[in-house]
Amino acid sequence: MSYRIGLVGKPSVGKSTLFNAATMNDVPEGAYPFTTIDPSVGEAYVRVDCAAPEFDHSCTPNTGYCEEGVRFVPTKLVDVAGLVPGAHEGRGLGNQFLSDLNETDVLVHVVDFSGETDIEGEATEDHDPREDIDFLEEELDMWYLDILEKGIERYRSGYHGEERDVEVDLAEQMSAFGIGEDEMKQVILSRGLELDPDEWTDTDREALAREIRLRTKPMVVAANKMDKPAAQENFAEITEEEAYDHLTFVPVSAHAEKALKSADEQGVVDYRPGDAEFEIVGDVSADQEAGLESIREFVTEYEGTGVQRALETALFDVLDAIAVFPGAEKPQEDGTFLQDCFVLPDGSTAEDFAYFLHTDIGEGFLHAMDVRSGRQVGADTQLDHRDVVEITTTN
Repeated sequence: MSYRIGLVGKPSVGKSTLFNAATMNDVPEGAYPFTTIDPSVGEAYVRVDCAAPEFDHSCTPNTGYCEEGVRFVPTKLVDVAGLVPGAHEGRGLGNQFLSDLNETDVLVHVVDFSGETDIEGEATEDHDPREDIDFLEEELDMWYLDILEKGIERYRSGYHGEERDVEVDLAEQMSAFGIGEDEMKQVILSRGLELDPDEWTDTDREALAREIRLRTKPMVVAANKMDKPAAQENFAEITEEEAYDHLTFVPVSAHAEKALKSADEQGVVDYRPGDAEFEIVGDVSADQEAGLESIREFVTEYEGTGVQRALETALFDVLDAIAVFPGAEKPQEDGTFLQDCFVLPDGSTAEDFAYFLHTDIGEGFLHAMDVRSGRQVGADTQLDHRDVVEITTTN
Protein backbone atom coordinates (compact mmCIF):
# COMPACT_ATOMS: atom_id res chain seq x y z
CA MET A 1 0.00 0.00 0.00
CA SER A 2 1.04 3.59 -0.39
CA TYR A 3 -0.03 5.92 2.37
CA ARG A 4 -1.73 9.15 1.36
CA ILE A 5 -1.51 12.15 3.66
CA GLY A 6 -4.32 14.63 3.11
CA LEU A 7 -3.66 18.35 3.54
CA VAL A 8 -6.87 20.08 4.52
CA GLY A 9 -7.78 23.55 5.69
CA LYS A 10 -9.93 26.55 4.90
CA PRO A 11 -8.88 28.77 1.97
CA SER A 12 -5.86 31.04 2.19
CA VAL A 13 -4.18 29.60 5.30
CA GLY A 14 -1.00 28.52 3.47
CA LYS A 15 -2.10 24.98 2.64
CA SER A 16 -0.89 25.13 -0.96
CA THR A 17 2.33 26.79 0.21
CA LEU A 18 2.92 23.87 2.56
CA PHE A 19 2.13 21.41 -0.23
CA ASN A 20 4.60 23.15 -2.55
CA ALA A 21 7.22 23.31 0.19
CA ALA A 22 6.89 19.60 0.93
CA THR A 23 6.82 18.45 -2.69
CA MET A 24 8.52 21.32 -4.53
CA ASN A 25 5.63 21.18 -6.97
CA ASP A 26 4.14 24.37 -8.34
CA VAL A 27 0.42 24.42 -7.59
CA PRO A 28 -1.25 27.86 -7.52
CA GLU A 29 -1.02 29.90 -4.36
CA GLY A 30 -3.09 32.95 -3.58
CA ALA A 31 -4.84 34.92 -0.89
CA TYR A 32 -8.37 34.14 -2.05
CA PRO A 33 -10.79 31.22 -1.69
CA PHE A 34 -10.57 28.16 -3.93
CA THR A 35 -7.13 28.88 -5.36
CA THR A 36 -7.07 25.09 -5.55
CA ILE A 37 -10.18 23.48 -7.07
CA ASP A 38 -9.08 19.93 -7.83
CA PRO A 39 -6.90 17.95 -5.44
CA SER A 40 -3.19 18.10 -6.23
CA VAL A 41 -1.20 14.95 -5.57
CA GLY A 42 2.54 15.13 -5.14
CA GLU A 43 5.46 13.14 -3.81
CA ALA A 44 6.69 14.19 -0.41
CA TYR A 45 9.20 12.44 1.82
CA VAL A 46 9.43 11.24 5.40
CA ARG A 47 12.76 10.81 7.12
CA VAL A 48 14.00 7.46 8.40
CA ASP A 49 17.45 6.82 9.85
CA CYS A 50 19.11 4.70 7.19
CA ALA A 51 20.17 1.19 8.23
CA ALA A 52 23.05 0.99 5.76
CA PRO A 53 25.72 2.61 7.99
CA GLU A 54 25.16 -0.15 10.56
CA PHE A 55 26.48 -2.61 7.97
CA ASP A 56 29.38 -0.34 6.89
CA HIS A 57 27.89 0.12 3.42
CA SER A 58 26.10 2.85 1.50
CA CYS A 59 22.53 2.37 0.33
CA THR A 60 21.41 2.72 -3.29
CA PRO A 61 17.77 3.88 -3.15
CA ASN A 62 15.38 2.94 -5.95
CA THR A 63 13.08 5.76 -4.87
CA GLY A 64 13.67 8.76 -2.71
CA TYR A 65 17.23 9.51 -1.65
CA CYS A 66 19.66 9.26 1.25
CA GLU A 67 21.69 12.11 2.64
CA GLU A 68 24.22 11.80 5.47
CA GLY A 69 22.59 8.71 6.89
CA VAL A 70 19.02 9.96 6.63
CA ARG A 71 16.74 8.14 4.19
CA PHE A 72 14.01 10.24 2.56
CA VAL A 73 11.20 7.79 1.84
CA PRO A 74 8.46 8.81 -0.65
CA THR A 75 4.85 9.20 0.42
CA LYS A 76 1.82 10.66 -1.34
CA LEU A 77 0.65 14.11 -0.30
CA VAL A 78 -2.82 15.26 -1.36
CA ASP A 79 -3.83 18.92 -1.29
CA VAL A 80 -7.59 18.53 -0.73
CA ALA A 81 -9.64 21.51 -1.91
CA GLY A 82 -12.97 22.91 -0.85
CA LEU A 83 -13.25 23.14 2.92
CA VAL A 84 -15.79 25.75 4.01
CA PRO A 85 -18.43 25.70 6.75
CA GLY A 86 -21.35 23.55 5.59
CA ALA A 87 -19.22 21.28 3.39
CA HIS A 88 -21.10 18.20 4.66
CA GLU A 89 -24.29 19.84 3.33
CA GLY A 90 -22.75 20.39 -0.09
CA ARG A 91 -21.68 24.01 0.38
CA GLY A 92 -18.61 25.12 -1.54
CA LEU A 93 -17.02 22.04 -3.06
CA GLY A 94 -18.63 19.97 -0.31
CA ASN A 95 -19.33 16.58 -1.87
CA GLN A 96 -16.13 16.63 -3.93
CA PHE A 97 -14.16 17.72 -0.87
CA LEU A 98 -15.48 14.84 1.23
CA SER A 99 -14.93 12.30 -1.52
CA ASP A 100 -11.34 13.44 -2.04
CA LEU A 101 -10.78 13.52 1.71
CA ASN A 102 -11.79 9.91 2.07
CA GLU A 103 -9.03 8.83 -0.33
CA THR A 104 -6.48 9.75 2.34
CA ASP A 105 -5.27 7.77 5.37
CA VAL A 106 -4.44 10.60 7.77
CA LEU A 107 -5.08 14.33 7.76
CA VAL A 108 -2.83 17.30 8.32
CA HIS A 109 -5.10 20.25 9.10
CA VAL A 110 -3.30 23.47 8.16
CA VAL A 111 -4.46 26.29 10.44
CA ASP A 112 -3.38 29.93 10.30
CA PHE A 113 -2.39 30.42 13.93
CA SER A 114 -1.63 34.10 13.33
CA GLY A 115 -5.38 34.77 13.09
CA GLU A 116 -5.02 36.72 9.84
CA THR A 117 -7.77 34.85 7.92
CA ASP A 118 -11.39 34.50 9.00
CA ILE A 119 -13.55 31.37 8.87
CA GLU A 120 -14.24 31.92 5.15
CA GLY A 121 -10.57 32.45 4.31
CA GLU A 122 -10.80 36.23 3.96
CA ALA A 123 -8.14 38.57 5.33
CA THR A 124 -8.83 39.81 8.85
CA GLU A 125 -7.18 40.43 12.21
CA ASP A 126 -7.33 38.62 15.56
CA HIS A 127 -9.31 35.61 14.29
CA ASP A 128 -9.40 32.79 16.83
CA PRO A 129 -7.71 29.63 15.41
CA ARG A 130 -9.94 27.56 17.69
CA GLU A 131 -12.84 28.28 15.34
CA ASP A 132 -10.94 26.69 12.44
CA ILE A 133 -9.97 23.63 14.47
CA ASP A 134 -13.50 23.18 15.76
CA PHE A 135 -15.31 23.68 12.49
CA LEU A 136 -13.29 21.05 10.62
CA GLU A 137 -13.93 18.50 13.34
CA GLU A 138 -17.62 19.43 13.35
CA GLU A 139 -17.85 19.11 9.56
CA LEU A 140 -16.27 15.67 9.68
CA ASP A 141 -18.42 14.57 12.61
CA MET A 142 -21.62 15.64 10.81
CA TRP A 143 -20.47 13.81 7.68
CA TYR A 144 -19.90 10.64 9.69
CA LEU A 145 -23.21 11.10 11.51
CA ASP A 146 -25.12 11.35 8.22
CA ILE A 147 -23.67 8.02 7.08
CA LEU A 148 -24.16 6.43 10.50
CA GLU A 149 -27.85 7.40 10.44
CA LYS A 150 -28.21 5.68 7.06
CA GLY A 151 -26.66 2.56 8.55
CA ILE A 152 -29.10 2.64 11.45
CA GLU A 153 -32.00 2.97 9.00
CA ARG A 154 -30.60 0.04 6.99
CA TYR A 155 -30.58 -2.05 10.17
CA ARG A 156 -34.10 -1.04 11.19
CA SER A 157 -35.57 -1.68 7.75
CA GLY A 158 -34.17 -5.21 7.50
CA TYR A 159 -32.46 -4.18 4.26
CA HIS A 160 -31.07 -7.67 3.62
CA GLY A 161 -34.29 -9.47 4.46
CA GLU A 162 -32.76 -11.26 7.42
CA GLU A 163 -32.03 -10.46 11.02
CA ARG A 164 -28.48 -9.23 11.44
CA ASP A 165 -26.40 -7.73 14.21
CA VAL A 166 -26.35 -3.94 14.17
CA GLU A 167 -22.56 -3.78 13.84
CA VAL A 168 -22.79 -5.69 10.56
CA ASP A 169 -25.11 -3.17 8.91
CA LEU A 170 -23.23 -0.19 10.33
CA ALA A 171 -19.87 -1.56 9.20
CA GLU A 172 -21.23 -2.15 5.69
CA GLN A 173 -22.66 1.36 5.52
CA MET A 174 -19.40 2.90 6.74
CA SER A 175 -17.03 0.51 4.96
CA ALA A 176 -15.51 3.37 2.96
CA PHE A 177 -13.91 4.54 6.19
CA GLY A 178 -12.11 1.23 6.64
CA ILE A 179 -13.97 0.04 9.72
CA GLY A 180 -14.96 -3.61 10.03
CA GLU A 181 -17.62 -5.41 12.04
CA ASP A 182 -15.39 -6.27 14.99
CA GLU A 183 -14.07 -2.73 15.38
CA MET A 184 -17.57 -1.29 14.96
CA LYS A 185 -18.81 -3.51 17.80
CA GLN A 186 -15.84 -2.50 19.92
CA VAL A 187 -16.52 1.21 19.34
CA ILE A 188 -20.21 0.84 20.26
CA LEU A 189 -19.40 -1.00 23.47
CA SER A 190 -16.58 1.43 24.33
CA ARG A 191 -19.19 4.19 24.42
CA GLY A 192 -21.18 2.19 26.97
CA LEU A 193 -24.01 1.63 24.49
CA GLU A 194 -26.27 -1.34 23.96
CA LEU A 195 -26.09 -3.14 20.61
CA ASP A 196 -29.52 -1.73 19.82
CA PRO A 197 -29.81 1.70 18.13
CA ASP A 198 -33.37 2.11 19.43
CA GLU A 199 -31.75 2.62 22.83
CA TRP A 200 -29.48 5.41 21.57
CA THR A 201 -30.22 9.09 22.10
CA ASP A 202 -29.27 11.84 19.63
CA THR A 203 -26.29 12.59 21.85
CA ASP A 204 -25.26 8.92 21.80
CA ARG A 205 -25.32 8.82 17.99
CA GLU A 206 -23.32 12.02 17.69
CA ALA A 207 -20.72 10.74 20.16
CA LEU A 208 -20.53 7.41 18.33
CA ALA A 209 -20.03 9.11 14.97
CA ARG A 210 -17.25 11.24 16.46
CA GLU A 211 -15.51 8.23 17.99
CA ILE A 212 -15.59 6.39 14.64
CA ARG A 213 -14.18 9.48 12.95
CA LEU A 214 -11.37 9.84 15.48
CA ARG A 215 -10.37 6.20 14.92
CA THR A 216 -10.60 6.13 11.14
CA LYS A 217 -9.60 9.64 10.08
CA PRO A 218 -6.84 10.70 12.53
CA MET A 219 -5.51 14.23 12.34
CA VAL A 220 -2.47 16.40 12.99
CA VAL A 221 -2.83 20.17 13.29
CA ALA A 222 -0.11 22.06 11.42
CA ALA A 223 -0.03 25.38 13.28
CA ASN A 224 1.12 27.50 10.34
CA LYS A 225 2.68 30.99 10.30
CA MET A 226 4.37 30.30 13.61
CA ASP A 227 7.08 32.77 12.66
CA LYS A 228 4.64 35.52 13.76
CA PRO A 229 4.30 36.57 17.41
CA ALA A 230 0.48 36.36 17.39
CA ALA A 231 0.68 32.75 16.22
CA GLN A 232 3.12 31.89 18.98
CA GLU A 233 0.80 33.38 21.60
CA ASN A 234 -2.19 31.46 20.24
CA PHE A 235 -0.19 28.24 20.11
CA ALA A 236 0.89 28.54 23.74
CA GLU A 237 -2.71 29.03 24.88
CA ILE A 238 -4.50 26.49 22.70
CA THR A 239 -2.12 23.59 23.22
CA GLU A 240 -2.61 23.88 26.99
CA GLU A 241 -6.38 23.50 26.78
CA GLU A 242 -7.91 20.17 27.74
CA ALA A 243 -10.45 20.43 24.91
CA TYR A 244 -7.65 19.80 22.41
CA ASP A 245 -5.81 17.00 24.20
CA HIS A 246 -7.00 14.54 21.53
CA LEU A 247 -5.10 16.44 18.81
CA THR A 248 -1.40 16.58 17.99
CA PHE A 249 -0.07 20.05 17.18
CA VAL A 250 3.09 20.80 15.20
CA PRO A 251 4.43 24.39 14.92
CA VAL A 252 5.05 25.16 11.24
CA SER A 253 6.26 27.87 8.89
CA ALA A 254 5.53 26.67 5.38
CA HIS A 255 6.93 29.93 4.05
CA ALA A 256 10.29 29.29 5.75
CA GLU A 257 10.52 25.73 4.39
CA LYS A 258 9.80 26.82 0.84
CA ALA A 259 12.27 29.70 1.08
CA LEU A 260 15.03 27.41 2.33
CA LYS A 261 14.40 24.72 -0.30
CA SER A 262 14.36 27.31 -3.06
CA ALA A 263 17.57 28.87 -1.75
CA ASP A 264 19.17 25.41 -1.56
CA GLU A 265 18.22 24.66 -5.18
CA GLN A 266 19.79 27.97 -6.23
CA GLY A 267 23.01 27.23 -4.35
CA VAL A 268 22.49 30.05 -1.89
CA VAL A 269 22.22 27.86 1.20
CA ASP A 270 23.10 24.31 2.16
CA TYR A 271 19.92 22.89 3.70
CA ARG A 272 18.59 19.40 4.33
CA PRO A 273 14.79 19.31 4.73
CA GLY A 274 13.74 19.02 8.35
CA ASP A 275 17.04 20.17 9.80
CA ALA A 276 17.20 22.85 12.48
CA GLU A 277 20.16 24.55 10.82
CA PHE A 278 21.46 25.63 7.44
CA GLU A 279 24.54 27.35 6.06
CA ILE A 280 24.64 30.34 3.72
CA VAL A 281 27.08 29.31 0.97
CA GLY A 282 26.27 31.72 -1.86
CA ASP A 283 26.40 35.45 -2.45
CA VAL A 284 23.39 37.24 -0.98
CA SER A 285 22.30 40.84 -0.68
CA ALA A 286 21.93 42.50 2.68
CA ASP A 287 18.13 42.11 2.51
CA GLN A 288 18.41 38.42 1.58
CA GLU A 289 20.82 37.80 4.43
CA ALA A 290 18.48 39.53 6.86
CA GLY A 291 15.60 37.38 5.65
CA LEU A 292 17.63 34.19 6.02
CA GLU A 293 18.80 35.15 9.49
CA SER A 294 15.16 35.71 10.49
CA ILE A 295 14.39 32.20 9.26
CA ARG A 296 17.41 30.90 11.16
CA GLU A 297 16.00 32.29 14.40
CA PHE A 298 12.74 30.45 13.78
CA VAL A 299 14.22 27.05 12.83
CA THR A 300 16.61 27.22 15.77
CA GLU A 301 13.79 28.00 18.20
CA TYR A 302 11.44 25.32 16.83
CA GLU A 303 14.04 22.76 15.70
CA GLY A 304 13.10 23.09 12.04
CA THR A 305 10.35 24.63 9.94
CA GLY A 306 7.88 21.94 11.02
CA VAL A 307 6.89 20.82 7.52
CA GLN A 308 8.81 17.54 7.67
CA ARG A 309 7.80 16.99 11.27
CA ALA A 310 4.09 17.41 10.46
CA LEU A 311 4.22 14.68 7.80
CA GLU A 312 6.30 12.34 9.94
CA THR A 313 4.10 12.90 12.97
CA ALA A 314 1.07 12.01 10.86
CA LEU A 315 2.57 8.72 9.63
CA PHE A 316 4.76 7.50 12.46
CA ASP A 317 3.09 8.95 15.57
CA VAL A 318 -0.60 9.28 14.76
CA LEU A 319 -0.93 6.27 12.41
CA ASP A 320 1.84 4.35 14.21
CA ALA A 321 3.21 3.22 10.85
CA ILE A 322 6.64 1.62 10.62
CA ALA A 323 9.40 1.71 8.01
CA VAL A 324 10.97 -1.60 6.96
CA PHE A 325 14.00 -2.28 4.74
CA PRO A 326 14.02 -5.45 2.63
CA GLY A 327 17.55 -6.71 2.08
CA ALA A 328 20.60 -8.69 3.10
CA GLU A 329 23.70 -7.82 5.14
CA LYS A 330 25.92 -7.34 2.08
CA PRO A 331 25.52 -5.53 -1.26
CA GLN A 332 24.54 -7.59 -4.29
CA GLU A 333 27.07 -8.32 -7.01
CA ASP A 334 26.11 -5.16 -8.88
CA GLY A 335 26.77 -3.08 -5.76
CA THR A 336 23.16 -2.34 -4.91
CA PHE A 337 22.27 -2.35 -1.23
CA LEU A 338 19.10 -1.63 0.73
CA GLN A 339 17.43 -0.29 -2.38
CA ASP A 340 14.00 0.01 -0.82
CA CYS A 341 12.36 1.23 2.35
CA PHE A 342 8.61 0.76 2.74
CA VAL A 343 6.10 2.23 5.17
CA LEU A 344 3.76 -0.42 6.62
CA PRO A 345 0.95 -0.49 9.19
CA ASP A 346 1.87 -1.05 12.81
CA GLY A 347 1.55 -4.72 13.72
CA SER A 348 2.66 -5.95 10.28
CA THR A 349 4.17 -9.43 10.40
CA ALA A 350 6.96 -10.98 8.37
CA GLU A 351 4.34 -12.73 6.22
CA ASP A 352 2.42 -9.46 5.76
CA PHE A 353 5.66 -7.91 4.53
CA ALA A 354 6.18 -10.76 2.07
CA TYR A 355 2.71 -10.23 0.62
CA PHE A 356 3.34 -6.49 0.52
CA LEU A 357 6.41 -7.07 -1.63
CA HIS A 358 4.52 -9.36 -4.03
CA THR A 359 1.63 -11.81 -3.85
CA ASP A 360 3.83 -14.60 -5.20
CA ILE A 361 6.44 -13.96 -2.51
CA GLY A 362 3.76 -14.12 0.15
CA GLU A 363 2.20 -17.30 -1.21
CA GLY A 364 5.59 -19.01 -1.26
CA PHE A 365 6.72 -17.64 2.11
CA LEU A 366 8.98 -20.02 4.05
CA HIS A 367 10.57 -17.79 6.66
CA ALA A 368 12.25 -14.44 7.16
CA MET A 369 15.51 -13.35 8.70
CA ASP A 370 16.20 -10.40 10.96
CA VAL A 371 19.33 -9.27 9.14
CA ARG A 372 20.80 -7.38 12.10
CA SER A 373 20.73 -10.37 14.44
CA GLY A 374 20.95 -13.09 11.80
CA ARG A 375 17.99 -14.73 13.54
CA GLN A 376 15.36 -16.62 11.55
CA VAL A 377 11.81 -15.47 12.31
CA GLY A 378 8.43 -16.99 11.54
CA ALA A 379 5.45 -15.78 9.57
CA ASP A 380 3.62 -14.27 12.54
CA THR A 381 6.59 -12.32 13.92
CA GLN A 382 5.66 -8.66 14.21
CA LEU A 383 8.12 -6.24 12.65
CA ASP A 384 9.53 -3.14 14.29
CA HIS A 385 10.35 0.28 12.91
CA ARG A 386 13.58 0.21 10.83
CA ASP A 387 13.83 -3.57 10.76
CA VAL A 388 15.95 -5.02 7.97
CA VAL A 389 14.28 -8.21 6.75
CA GLU A 390 15.28 -10.86 4.22
CA ILE A 391 12.45 -13.07 2.96
CA THR A 392 12.95 -16.68 1.87
CA THR A 393 10.22 -17.91 -0.48
CA THR A 394 9.62 -20.82 -2.83
CA ASN A 395 8.59 -18.28 -5.47
